[in-house]
Amino acid sequence: MKRGLLHAALVILCLVTIYPVLWVVGLALEPQQAQARRLWPLPQHPSLQSFHELFNWLFARQLANSILVAALTTAIGLLVSMTAAYAMSRFSFPGRKLGLTALLATQMFPATMMSVPLYAILNRLHLLNSLSGLVLVYATTSVPFCVWMLKGYFDTIPRDLEEAALLDGATPGQIFRKIVLPLARPAIAVTALFSFMTAWNEFILAATFLDDAARFTLPVALQRFVGEYKTEWGHFAAGALIVSAPVMAVFFALQRHLVGGLTAGGVKG
Repeated sequence: MKRGLLHAALVILCLVTIYPVLWVVGLALEPQQAQARRLWPLPQHPSLQSFHELFNWLFARQLANSILVAALTTAIGLLVSMTAAYAMSRFSFPGRKLGLTALLATQMFPATMMSVPLYAILNRLHLLNSLSGLVLVYATTSVPFCVWMLKGYFDTIPRDLEEAALLDGATPGQIFRKIVLPLARPAIAVTALFSFMTAWNEFILAATFLDDAARFTLPVALQRFVGEYKTEWGHFAAGALIVSAPVMAVFFALQRHLVGGLTAGGVKG
C-alpha cells in the first residue's frame, strides 16, 4: 500500500515537472494563440510550420554565433582554470590564500552590477558589438568557479603519484598533462558543462554589449519574438527547443563524469 502511494506521488510529481516542457513542445508544434488558453499541452494539429519559418539565414547566423561563443568560452576558461587551479593546489606562494579569497569574492556580484564597468572596458578596447569581446567577458566570469572546482579536485589526487613520476624522469609538464589531467576528467567535465551553459544561456550581458542582429546570440534573438503588443509564441517555443538541444547533448555526452565531478572536490584546501 505504501509503495503504491509512493509510486503514485512520484508519477504526479513527474507529470507536474514535465508539464511546462510539454506545453512548450505544444506551442512549437501548434503555434495558434488558442494553444496558450488550453490546459492540455499536446497540440491538436501538429505542424512544423514554426520551425520552417524560424530557420532563415539570420537565425542560422545567430545559432552559429552561440555555438562559437560557447565553445571558445569553454576552451579558454578551461585552459586558464586548469593551470591556475593546479598552481593553487600544489604550490605555496605569497598571496595564494588572498587570491583564492578574491576569486570567491567575485562570485558575490550579479551580472547586472558588473555590466556597467564591463561595458566601459570593452568600449575602451573597441570590443563592443563583437563576439570576441563577449567571449572575453564570459571566459573571465567563469574562471573563478572553475578554479575553485578544479582546485578542490586536484587536492584529492595523491601527491605520491607525481613524486613517483618525478623519480621516473617525468617533467612537471608531463606530470600535469599525462597524470593529473586524466585523473581529473570528472571535474573537468563539470567545469566544461558549467562554462558552456553559462555562455550558451546568458542574456543580460549579450543584450547589453551587442546591437547588431547578425551578431546576436540565441537568447537575445529569442527575446525579439516577445514584443510590447504581440508575442510570437510559436517561433519563441520552437527557438527555445532549439536552444535547449545543444545543452542536453553536452549533458548526455558528459553524464558519466558528472556524478564524480560534483561529489568530489569538496575537501578542505
